[in-house]
Amino acid sequence: MAHVIAMAGKGGVGKTTLTGLLIQELCREKKGPVLAVDADANSNLNEVLGVEVDYTLGDIREEVAQAEMAVKSPIPPSMSKADYTEIKFNSALIEEDDFDMLVMGRTQGKGCYCFVNGLLQAQLAKLQNHYPYIVVDNEAGMEHISRGILPSMQTAILVSDCSRRGVQAAGRIAELIRECNMKPKTVGLIVNRAPKGELNEGTKEEIEKQGLTLLGIVPQDETVYQYDCDGKPTVELPEDSPVKQAMRDIIKKLDL
Repeated sequence: MAHVIAMAGKGGVGKTTLTGLLIQELCREKKGPVLAVDADANSNLNEVLGVEVDYTLGDIREEVAQAEMAVKSPIPPSMSKADYTEIKFNSALIEEDDFDMLVMGRTQGKGCYCFVNGLLQAQLAKLQNHYPYIVVDNEAGMEHISRGILPSMQTAILVSDCSRRGVQAAGRIAELIRECNMKPKTVGLIVNRAPKGELNEGTKEEIEKQGLTLLGIVPQDETVYQYDCDGKPTVELPEDSPVKQAMRDIIKKLDL
């Protein structure tokens, strides 16, 4: 069964960027194939990794739903809807050299994401025995943890910026993991975008108050911002990037 690494935290803290760099480092260390899962309805992990996405699970759900009402259905008359859906799900798995990728996406228009969450849960259950590592970039907040969408969780990496609110959000997620009795081997915090790679006393105080284990600090780096503005994959950062080096040091501590 795969070692599941779940990345979680409030929105805007750089969680997806660090997820991409974690996946890259696992591949560099020959720990693949890795299954990269973008479990955020507002998906952009593929942009960090430099991967094109043709289909998401949400796209397929919409196609199948609309096929039932279409004058000319894309589903062949000789094929059941279930078989067609399974074929499409298989095509949604993006295959790269060292990792594969699955993107949850979203349904169109109004309504909750419960159905697509269920699709993701089913696909992860089916794929979990085919990879040594599954790395999940969760949506901002706690839904995928509270709903039990992940098949298991051996490592929970909580990401925050230097704000007290970010650390408090990470603390709430850590508490939810305990309440859901998920019992990962490791639960730890990464503080991202720290000026000069240092924490001020207020942030340190909040981390201690929340009872969080600090895995490491990732420094603020304008190059990351520039890559994002230019539409360049973050994984293409120079190898001597302080952000990449900080993530390597954190991953060594995790002993994955």
